[in-house]
Amino acid sequence: MKALGKILGLLALGLLLIVVALGFALTQLFDPNDYKDEIRQLARDKANLELTLNGDIGWSLFPWLGLQLQQTSVASTRTPDQPIADLEMIGLSVRVLPLLRREIQMSDIRIDGLELRLRRDEQGHGNWEDLGHPAQAKQPEQPKVATGETAPPPKVPATPADSPARALRLDIDSLTLNNARVDYQDARSGQKLSAESIQLNSGAIRPDSDIPLKLSAFLGSNQPVLRARTELEGVLRFDPALQRFQLGNVRLSGEASGEPLKGKTLNFAAQGELLADLTAQVAEWNGLKLTANQLRAIGELKVRELGKTPQLSGGLSIAPFNPREFLAGLGQDLPATADSASLTRLELSTQLSGTPSAAAFEKLDLKLDDSQFTGRIAVADLARRALRVQLKGDRLDLDRYLAPKSAQDKQETAGAARQAEVKGAVATAVQNSDTPLPTAPTQQAWSEEPVLPIDALRKLDLQAELDVGQLTLDRLPIGNAHLQAAAKDGLLTLQSLHGELFDGSFDAQARLDARPSVPVLSLQKHLSRIPVEKFIKTEGKEEPPIKGLLDLNADLETRGNSQKAWIEGLNGTASFALHDGMLPDANLEQQLCLAIATLNRKGLNNPPSAKDTPFEELKGSLNFTNGVASNPDLKARIPGLTVNGNGDLDLRVLGMDYRVGVIVEGDRREMPDAACQVNERYVGLEWPIRCRGPLELGAKACRLDRDGVGKIAATLAGEKLDKKLEEKLGDKVSPELKDALKGLFKR
Repeated sequence: MKALGKILGLLALGLLLIVVALGFALTQLFDPNDYKDEIRQLARDKANLELTLNGDIGWSLFPWLGLQLQQTSVASTRTPDQPIADLEMIGLSVRVLPLLRREIQMSDIRIDGLELRLRRDEQGHGNWEDLGHPAQAKQPEQPKVATGETAPPPKVPATPADSPARALRLDIDSLTLNNARVDYQDARSGQKLSAESIQLNSGAIRPDSDIPLKLSAFLGSNQPVLRARTELEGVLRFDPALQRFQLGNVRLSGEASGEPLKGKTLNFAAQGELLADLTAQVAEWNGLKLTANQLRAIGELKVRELGKTPQLSGGLSIAPFNPREFLAGLGQDLPATADSASLTRLELSTQLSGTPSAAAFEKLDLKLDDSQFTGRIAVADLARRALRVQLKGDRLDLDRYLAPKSAQDKQETAGAARQAEVKGAVATAVQNSDTPLPTAPTQQAWSEEPVLPIDALRKLDLQAELDVGQLTLDRLPIGNAHLQAAAKDGLLTLQSLHGELFDGSFDAQARLDARPSVPVLSLQKHLSRIPVEKFIKTEGKEEPPIKGLLDLNADLETRGNSQKAWIEGLNGTASFALHDGMLPDANLEQQLCLAIATLNRKGLNNPPSAKDTPFEELKGSLNFTNGVASNPDLKARIPGLTVNGNGDLDLRVLGMDYRVGVIVEGDRREMPDAACQVNERYVGLEWPIRCRGPLELGAKACRLDRDGVGKIAATLAGEKLDKKLEEKLGDKVSPELKDALKGLFKR
């Protein structure tokens, strides 16, 4: 037995030596460079490749099956003169005996000077799409089948899947890629992308082992012009049987510059642990850390159902940073604001969720300057940009984010100068009691420039709900502000806008229909007990000229997309009433009594001593017709005086044409002053006043109505004549004759 074993061992050794000798002899006697033409033809037939072999082919057979190619290029047979890839050198070798055990044991793989040129033509066809497909071969003729016979089914060739096979086991000592380049161009869009100076180095590549990786490249694009340097380091671990891949201690870093950054540089970095489990259809990025200049963020991401519709979940937190400085570092300067300290602090934390067509920031906690908001922001449809917003904040001062005051001051100064010119121009007309209506607004003409981006609004898909505990706008403190709005397919609706203002409240709804060629805008507004003095600006005075709580109801509609179109198309109704009204520091009752006493040639014994003049009544209604507001029922009452008015406000030219009747009632207190009592002849008499001219002139455009005064004079003369007839005739004539004589004299 020992002799037999020894013989078998010697036989095996002899066979091995023969194989080695044959391999050595084959590599010495066989030169693959003599078969370049056959290799090229095989590439055409089997892979639709046009292969150019300019350098020598080096090879080895045993114990390593090695191959080395130099100066090689690859093109599609459709465009053989336009290489897709050029290669300076590739060298690799595989151990022969492990192949028998379905194991791939390779030495170092080295690739130098690889250049890929990817092109997409005007029809959208890529030059790489034809590669790897065998050339079309003629179909063999099918044997004829006699009538009545059934042709046998074609034989299906066996595939590897039909028979169980053990998976290949990969074992590579290292992989090195030097000075590679990838260039992509799209003829339809003109887009160009490139990756240059690609360097890739790895450690030993074996399943279930840590594989160090290092990759670097320079990236570029032309739309927009952008350049970036990137470096990637990490440790790869994979299990082909379980289809599980993990990249640990990964760090991606680099810097970018170009047109979007306007000469600035963006330094970025990302770290974490990447995991892809294809069996469980899960991908994760744990321990996520992001930096971009001064921006710092941490979080984690998880994607489920990779094989179906991927579902994203995770969390993200951004540390406090200065948005103004951050954007300036990216070449994006924010517009100047009234408060230079605004937009200098931002902090955010949120839960993320999404799909390929939607994304959402759930449980959002956002801090901007001294405001804090919580809620949700989502894009329900990325293609349609369907935005969904639900936010609740503690406070927000919008005045801080408006344009600087200096710009507003210039506009106000220009408006004041224009107003002074107008008043000077109409001064003569006022003195002559013949103020004409202006042909256009005297302070500033209504603009015909578009106000709203109608095309963008027609595409807007929005559902928004916003609550702010304390909102400041134009220095107005709005409490418990609530806004709810929606927009879709060109129809924008302000469903609710309400809040508290100076112990009063307001509520508004609006609607913009941008679907027709001429947009239609409607507005419903309700004010309840809003103090008007808070909205009246006076120069050099602490006290406003009027006080009171205003109630206002308005239902208006207009068309167009400019100030001029909106004013000229304004229609609807409005009503107003002032409660607890007052003229501060103006005792009109005392001045009125003093004037009556002077006419009566008497002195006041008990003059009214109140400091202010209260409004007993002030109300009216407005009917808007194509920019003209008709006010048929203006009523105002103060002690000793009643005013009734009717007229029009022409908003198109900011002019007014009012007829006002003033009834002097005198002292109507419980203990009236005799000197302040109105003569019986003037009791209930309405003195006519005409107000006509530019709206900004106010009371300066008002004067006694000549026609009305004439009628009063005629009435007073008739009453005086009646009295004289009564005294002269007495009981000497019949009542019928006296009435006839009175009527005759009146005519």
